[in-house]
Amino acid sequence: MSLTFDSARMPNPHMREEHEAWRTQLRRFVDTEIMPYAEQWDEDGHIPIELWPKAAEVGLLGLGYPEAFGGISEGIDSWHNWITNEELARIGVGGIPASLMVHGIGLPPVINWGSEAMKQAVAPSVIAGEKHIALGITEPGGGSDVANLSTTAERDGDHFIVNGSKTYITGGMRANWVSTAVRTGGEGPGGVSMLLIPTDAEGFSRTALDRKQGWWASDTATLYFDNVRVPVENLIGEENKGFLVIMTNFNGERMAMASGMEAMARVCLEEAVAWAQERKTFGKRLADHQVIRHKIAQMKQKLNATQAYVRACYESIESGTPNPGDIAMLKVQASETVEFCAREAMQILGGIGYMRGSRVERIYREVRVNAIGGGSEEIMRDLASRQYGI
Repeated sequence: MSLTFDSARMPNPHMREEHEAWRTQLRRFVDTEIMPYAEQWDEDGHIPIELWPKAAEVGLLGLGYPEAFGGISEGIDSWHNWITNEELARIGVGGIPASLMVHGIGLPPVINWGSEAMKQAVAPSVIAGEKHIALGITEPGGGSDVANLSTTAERDGDHFIVNGSKTYITGGMRANWVSTAVRTGGEGPGGVSMLLIPTDAEGFSRTALDRKQGWWASDTATLYFDNVRVPVENLIGEENKGFLVIMTNFNGERMAMASGMEAMARVCLEEAVAWAQERKTFGKRLADHQVIRHKIAQMKQKLNATQAYVRACYESIESGTPNPGDIAMLKVQASETVEFCAREAMQILGGIGYMRGSRVERIYREVRVNAIGGGSEEIMRDLASRQYGI
């Protein structure tokens, strides 16, 4: 048995027939509608708008969301989510799932904290792939320091007047709405609120950020708010209690990123093994050189540990006892694993791995965005230390 993306996956006793059926359905969609075009979309710097309705039709966009809004929630659990993150990571073009699935961070605040009218106005069209929503947290003057964000929303009768900016916003150029963190009160987390801002509002503007090391296929934007009037009923949750909304949302984002990074690392392993078994140097296969075998074994070792950690965190979520510190450390474990595996795979592939077009080359230049986005490794370690009472 050779090490492939599938054979390098450790057994998971929680996976049942319905989970494997979802994997089969999703893989068919990815292999038919995305894989043949992924490299070109990456070079072009965008995904065709037609992909969203197709993803909705196969159930991808609605997975885990209430049936009342067109979603699929009956029988859906963390293991379906893990499979989804794996199969999308298998593409080897990080910008595609980042942009296609950005509603996974933009929509949950609305679903979990928004009014019924807000949910009805936003969720059905997003889940159907007809409209788009993004999450606006990061600011030019402060990335992970969410508690000290400076975009203001001042009360004016039955409206808020929003001023400020957000940057590095995935899906920001396409979004019809942005679930936006704003300052409605005093300093610190107690003055933060979440506000749903329509992008057709007067005073809203945006510019594309397209000079990126990776995630070329994902639209990324800086958003500007110049006296944007937003109705008070667009509050997501309670005024000055938005920090809880943000922190709750981060757990899901970090789990998706961690399971996706583990899968990308497995792509690197698969590509490295295939090349090592084919390429000959000094009269024998690369795989017959002990130093290469040791590299592959160490990649698998780190993958095993990361998979076990992903499973443990998903188990805690399923049991209703997730620990944000453990999830933060999982994200660090996953980013270190994909960095190691991308490097070792590149070493094994040599020159062919350095050329544009291979999955390893794309993953290698997308390592850093995964180590920074959703909470940098440094911030994750600090968060965990505080969660553990250190």
